[in-house]
Amino acid sequence: MRCWLSVCISLLAIMWLRTQNCSPHLRSSRSLSCCSPSVNTAHASHCRLRASRVLLVGMKGLGAEVAKNLILAGVKGLTMLDHQQVSQEDTRAQFLIPVGSLGRNRAEASLERAQNLNPMVDVKADPENIENKAEDFFTQFDAVCLTCCSRCVMVKVDQICHKNGIKFFTGDIFGYYGYMFANLGAHEFVEEKTKVTKASQGVEDGPDTKKAKLDSTETTMVKKRVVFCQLKEALAVDWSSEKAKAALKRTAPDYFLLQVLLKFRTDKGRDPLPESYAEDSERLLQIRNEVLDSLGVSADLLPDDFVSYCFSEMAPVCAVLGGVLGQEVVKALSQRDPPHNNFFFFDGIKGNGVVECLGPR
Repeated sequence: MRCWLSVCISLLAIMWLRTQNCSPHLRSSRSLSCCSPSVNTAHASHCRLRASRVLLVGMKGLGAEVAKNLILAGVKGLTMLDHQQVSQEDTRAQFLIPVGSLGRNRAEASLERAQNLNPMVDVKADPENIENKAEDFFTQFDAVCLTCCSRCVMVKVDQICHKNGIKFFTGDIFGYYGYMFANLGAHEFVEEKTKVTKASQGVEDGPDTKKAKLDSTETTMVKKRVVFCQLKEALAVDWSSEKAKAALKRTAPDYFLLQVLLKFRTDKGRDPLPESYAEDSERLLQIRNEVLDSLGVSADLLPDDFVSYCFSEMAPVCAVLGGVLGQEVVKALSQRDPPHNNFFFFDGIKGNGVVECLGPR
C-alpha cells in the first residue's frame, strides 16, 4: 500500500516539476520581468533546488524517508552512501528495499525503487564507507545529510562542510525518539510577509449606497540572515555557568538523551538492540550517570524508564522525522523560509517535537 501511494505521489510531483522547468530557454527574461517579486523569488528558489546535489549517508528507515522526500521535491541529484548490508531489522522501516534483499548492500538495494520515484532526479548508490572518503569527495555536493554515523564521524564531516560552505545535516532514530541537527553556516534566506492595508473610507455614490470598505493584503519578500554553530560546539555546551543553569529548565531532556545514545554508539559500535535488551538497558543507565555527571547536570533529567523506548527504529517516527529533515534540506537549498536553528527533537511517546538552539552564546 505504501509503495502504491509513493508511486501516485511521485507521478503528481513529476507532472508539477515538468511545468516548473527552470531552463532559461523555456522562460524568457521578459516573461519573468512581468511577474511579481514573490513569483520571481519562488522561481529562483525552485531553480536553486533543481540545481542542487545532495549526499545522503545511511539507508535505514530514516534514510529511506529522507531520500523519498528529496527525490520527490526534485533535487538535481541524490547520492545514497551506505557500506552496510541489509539486515532483518531493515525490513521493518526501510520501504525502498525490496523483499529478498537480505545480505545485499543497503544503498544498492534501495536504488531501483528510489529511481522510480522521480526519473528526473539523478539517483546514485555508493557502497563505500564514509570513513574512507577524502575531503574533496564532499565538495561535489551542496548539502550533506548523515544518519547512522558515530559522533566522531559527524563532527569530522560537519567541520569539512563548514570549511567548504556546504549545508550540513544529521539525524537519527532511537526507538520512539528522533533528532536532527543542522549547520548551515552563515545562511541567507527570504521569508514571505503579509501586510494588511486598511481600506479608505470611500465616497458615497448616492444617498442610499456606499462603496464596500475592504482591507487589502500585500505580500512582500523579506531577506534575512542567520548564523549556525558547528555540531562539536552544540554538543559541548557548558552547563556550569549561571546563564546555562537558567536555560537548563527550558531545555528539552531529549538533548541529554542524545548525548547518552551517541556515547553508547561510540562504546558499542552499534545502537541498542532488542535481542540484547537486558544488557543494553543496564549499560544505558550506566552511561546516563557518567554522561550527565560529566556535563554537570542531575541524572534525574532522564528517569530510568527512558531505556524502554529507545530500541530499534519505529516506522512512524521515521516518517515524521524524515519529513522534517527533508523539509529542512529543501528550505536550505532553495533559501526559502526560516530554517530550524539548530536541533529538532521528536518524542514519539508524547507525539510532539521541539526546536532547540544550543551552542555558544
